[in-house]
Parts: sequence; structure tokens; C-alpha cells
Amino acid sequence: MTANTGDFFKRANDFLAGWPMTLIGGIFLVASFILPRIGYSRGEYFAWVCVIICGLPLLYLSIFRIIHNKGISKISSALLITMAMIAALLIGDLFAAGEVAFIMEIGALLEDMTTERAKKGLKNLIALTPEKARVIRDGKEYIVPVSEITEQDMLRILPGETIPVDGIVSSGVSSVDQSVMTGESLPIDKKAGDEVYSGTINCYGSMDITALRTGEDSSIQKLIRMVQEAEEKKAPTQTIADKWASWLVPVALLIAIGAYLITGDIIRAVTVMVVFCPCALVLATPTAIMAAIGQATKHGVIIKSGQALEEMGQAEIIAFDKTGTLTRGQLEVSEIISLVDVSEKELLVLAASVESRSEHPFAKAIQKESDKEGLSLKKIEDFRMQAGGGVSASVEGTRYYLGKEAYITSMTQIDSASPEVSSVLDSLREKGKASVIIADESRVIGIIALSDTIRPETKDMVKRLQEMKVRTVLLTGDNIKAAGYLASRAGISDIRADLMPGEKVDCISSLKESGKVCMIGDGVNDAPALKTADIGVAMGVMGSDIAVDAADVALMKDDLTKVPYLKWLGNTTIRTIRTAITLSMCINFIAITLSVLGVLTPTTGALVHNAGSCFVVLLAALLYDRKYPKENHDPVNSQ
Repeated sequence: MTANTGDFFKRANDFLAGWPMTLIGGIFLVASFILPRIGYSRGEYFAWVCVIICGLPLLYLSIFRIIHNKGISKISSALLITMAMIAALLIGDLFAAGEVAFIMEIGALLEDMTTERAKKGLKNLIALTPEKARVIRDGKEYIVPVSEITEQDMLRILPGETIPVDGIVSSGVSSVDQSVMTGESLPIDKKAGDEVYSGTINCYGSMDITALRTGEDSSIQKLIRMVQEAEEKKAPTQTIADKWASWLVPVALLIAIGAYLITGDIIRAVTVMVVFCPCALVLATPTAIMAAIGQATKHGVIIKSGQALEEMGQAEIIAFDKTGTLTRGQLEVSEIISLVDVSEKELLVLAASVESRSEHPFAKAIQKESDKEGLSLKKIEDFRMQAGGGVSASVEGTRYYLGKEAYITSMTQIDSASPEVSSVLDSLREKGKASVIIADESRVIGIIALSDTIRPETKDMVKRLQEMKVRTVLLTGDNIKAAGYLASRAGISDIRADLMPGEKVDCISSLKESGKVCMIGDGVNDAPALKTADIGVAMGVMGSDIAVDAADVALMKDDLTKVPYLKWLGNTTIRTIRTAITLSMCINFIAITLSVLGVLTPTTGALVHNAGSCFVVLLAALLYDRKYPKENHDPVNSQ
């Protein structure tokens, strides 16, 4: 019986608190104001309709919080507004009672509108998940529920269809709209071997894919979970605002009682209670947080909580991992240096031929460069490999050795590197490049240099952060020379090199002594550091469980330009919240002073205070459409 009664009251409350009934209450409230002034004195009683429609939800909410909340949080803004409404009724000011309830309901509905708008991205994500898919089994095509798809199933995706699971393209060529996941405006070309993600749209050609991750493991479902988590978590400022609202209730009562005792005018005491309602303080903060999270989602940035957004706004230090974050994390041949009468192309053919049976990353990079040049490899014989050293093989009767300097001297008749070779090796080390030496039995033939390429947007990203007065730090396991070379190109002066994962955590802990620290990494080997930092940001996390769990913020695309955007959004959100709170307190202070002096009545006080509250909520809601000043090199001061 108790459960049924509670359910009834909740349904009744939801019905009364909606836009249709609130607007009906508003119509009767306006009528109660106009009719007595045109000669119909009993028209003031029309305000009772507004009091019942808008006041009962407030009464229900205040009682609910008294019963279910703990400690001082039982005293809420709803309780103060309910008390003000009842006080206005007791002195016979029906219009003021209805007005307080009506304006508060309008403010709450404005917050709901902004929240729903911010959740639009999540609803679109959920809608992107198809219910059916084409599965190829035994050469035949079947339409099956997406829930029945398992890993390694072959799926056919036709033009215009949404990809139901994460997978690898097996055959076919097409372009895929990945904007929902990465924020990219243009479709991305896909061919055999490329990965595709659930929730993205196949634009042009038909293609077959092999399922990799299905159901709850798919990228779209992870994205949905992250957005849902963001909506469920409150920010510290929001929590503080709730606490302030709780403390304001007894303060309002004391001031109201004091005003009555000093002046003997109960009207002034009621007016104080009416204008003291902390509507803006309570409503503006969650509205701003949800608006900002909603905007970030549109840009392919998933913020998992309001707290993460606030932490980002307060971050003074941003630490970057190197490989996979500031660089692409893919080795490429950067230089081919011939030291004898052999062309660079011939040297590359020789190296790629010897390395053709090796699985080492250096070998793969050399083979990739050879394939890119369209070179034909030579036949090799007697291939041998020494773990951690290098490889050797016979080519056209001559044995060649590829590897580190120590390997070359141990396997050949070369005692030590010549001054010329040493000079080249030292120069490459200074540039942070790895070297593969190519030699025969008696001489060094050439050197192939490999490097991890820096992302083209890195330097501009660092510059923008520095313009925001943010200190940038490089954390890497590379040696200090390699780290220094990359840092100089990126514009970072603070370098911590030769770090193991545990040492990165120690560095983050040390940096936190100087201020709020944000760590940006690839979300895999940087997970401990991401967790240790005040805020962790993982890049390009589609398909990465570790990134989803470790990071507070996820960049759905490997795009460093999102980092200054994220900092700007955090700064702007903090500024908006502080402006809203300041305006709210200023309005309250002025209104209370005027109420004590008798300038405001409950009716005019409610108009002044609640109109200000609606203005503050609208100010916070506008954050959803605030434009990031991409072309401005001073994002901090540009709005």
C-alpha cells in the first residue's frame, strides 16, 4: 500500500511539474493579477490554481528530501521556496505565493530543457545502434538481430547502412562517416584490412567485414556508457552549490525574523524569505555542466563527469606521453645513408631483402618503405637472427649483417666503427633517431635511420596551451637525447626521460605538488599515470577498454587540437559557473536589502529575484552553443 501510494504521488507530481500544467498555472496567475485591476475583485483567487499546480511539486520535493536526504542536505532550496510560498499565503498575498512557485517551476523546466538538449547526442548514439544486420554464413546472406552476432562473423554492409559492430574490412572499398565517433566532418576511405566501428555509417560502396567486438564491447556501446556516466556524476561546484543552498535556509529565517522584530512588519519578513530563495545558485551550476558536456560530445570529446570538466578548467600543468600521443607511434624510415659506392635505392633493396623474414619493428618499417617505393626484393639464403642484436643473410653469395653497432662488431671482421660511421651515428642519436647498420664481412656499407614522426598539430597545440598559462611537460621512456630532440620541435622545455611506467606515476605525484595536473596518453601503457593525475585524458580510445576505464576524458580521435579546446571549455565552464553564482548572490543581497527597507513587497520581490534566476540559468544554458575561437591565438581571453 505504501509503495502504491508513493508511486501515485510521484506520477501526480510529474504530471503537475510538466510544461502543459505549468503554463496553465501561469495563465491563471496572470489572470489573478489583471482581473482585480479591471474591476473583478474576486479574480485574485485564480492564483490558487497556480499555487496548487506549481506549489504541490515543490512541497512534494521538499518533503521527499527531508525524508530521504541526510544531515543538513535535508534543508533544500525547495524547502525555502515552500516556506516562502506558505508565508505569502498566510499574509493573504495569493499572487506572491503563486508567483514564487511558478517562476521556480519555470527555472526547473529551463534546466530540464538544457539537460535534454545536452543529452541529445546520447539519444542520437543510442538511435545509431541498428537492430538487424546481414550475416554471411555458408555463402548465404541472412538477416539476424544484432544481439546474435558473434566475433568472427562475416557481415555485409550496404551503402547508407549503419555498421552494427566493430570489425575489419574483409573485402570491398567504401567511405565511412565516422563523425559520431571522431568528430571528423568528411567520410574516411576504407579498404580491406582497415578497421571500422559500430555506429558509423557506410556512405558509398558495399563491403564485407569480419566482426571483432560485438554487443557491450563495441565502440558505440562504450561511448554510450561513458556519456551516461557523465550525466550521473556531479561536479564539485555543483555539490558546493547544494551545500550553500542548505545553509541559506536558516540564514534566511534568521534575517526574516530579525526584520520582523526590528520593524514589526510581517510583510517585510515574508518578502525576505521570498527573495532569499537560492534558485540561481542551485540551477545554474548543473545547467552549465550539462551544457558543456553536451557541447564536448558534439566535438568528439567524451567527458565522463562534471568533476573532470572542473578539474580540467583548474589544471595548471599538462603532462604528455610521447609515443602515440605527441607522435604517431609508428616507425618510419627517415634517412638512408650510403657510405660506399651504392645508391640509396640499392641499399634499401638490400636491407629489405635481409629483413624480409624478421618480425622486428625496425624490419617492418624498412619493409614498408620498400613496398612504398615499389622495389623488388632479392632472394636470400641462410637467414639468421640474434635476439636483441640483428639479422644476417646471404644475398647473391655475399653475407650481409644488419643491426646494432655491437652486433656488427661481434659478427664481422670490423673491430670498431670508423670516425665517419661514429659521426653519423652520433648525429642520428642527437635527432632522436634509431639506426640500423648495414655491413658485409669487412666494411660498413650504409646506415638506415628510423624515427617516430611527430604529429603535425603538436607545436601549435603546445603554443595554444602556453598562451593559456599552462605548463607543459614531456614524460617518456626514451633516452634524454631522443626526448630532447622531439621536445624542442614541439616547444616543450620541461622533459622527464628514461621513465618506466612506475616512474611516470612518481613524476605525476611530484608535479601535483605544484598544482592541478592533467595527464594525456594513449590510454594503454599510461593507465597508471592517467589514474594518478587529477584528470586523465586518453587519445583515440575507440576499441580500448583500458582507456575507457583509466581516463576521465576520452578523445575519440587522435587529434591533439582537441586538447586546447578541452582546456578552453573547462575554463569557460568555470567562468560561467562563477559568474552565475556571483550574479545570484548580488541579486539576493540587493533584494534582501530592499526587502528589509520595505521597498519590495512579496509580489515585486518575487518578480525581481526569480526573473534574475531565470536570466542566470539562461546564461549557463548558452554555454552549449558557445564557439571555440579556433583562429584566435589567445583562447583564454576570447569568448
